Amino acid sequence: GERKVGKPRAPQLKGIVTRLSNCQGFQLQMQPDGTIDGTKDEESTYAVFNLIPVGLRVVAIQGVQTKLYLAMNNEGFLYTSEHFTPECKFKESVFENYYVTYSSMMYRQQASGRAWYLGLNKEGGVMKGNHVKKNKAAAHFIPKPLKVAMYREPSLHDLTELSRSGSGTPTKSRSASALLNGGGKTGMCSST
Repeated sequence: GERKVGKPRAPQLKGIVTRLSNCQGFQLQMQPDGTIDGTKDEESTYAVFNLIPVGLRVVAIQGVQTKLYLAMNNEGFLYTSEHFTPECKFKESVFENYYVTYSSMMYRQQASGRAWYLGLNKEGGVMKGNHVKKNKAAAHFIPKPLKVAMYREPSLHDLTELSRSGSGTPTKSRSASALLNGGGKTGMCSST
């Protein structure tokens, strides 16, 4: 229910084209097949994202190469979505002008209300959002903006209309498959 402007096609949102470096030395990357992982390749073209503001400190994270959106489903799994849905909204929290965390706007721990975060483990695999602690390096990213860009507001799609098309499947990532196979303890950051 945002106010509708006369010509909504004009780009009006100021965002950034950026790399997202994780404090453990990986850059977040979105591969052509939709796999999300971390790369040590500083030059990877798949590690460049559009960070589009879609609310107050809320961003859509879109792969520049793939044009897919990063999303987190109701089990905490990351996946890539062709359409912009409520699962594609991440809250951007900046700490001490240094690192940034990205948490799901839609889902959190029911009992504690603890947020679910975007995170990479020490091997560069994506983690399940409810396993990422916000004070651990896995969740800490440092944006490295390449340029400022103007974006059109992405049109929001309803999740229910998309669930039939099966867009909510987790990415083919090593850690997601390990978690699905019950190996939930592998590759998690030890609490130091």
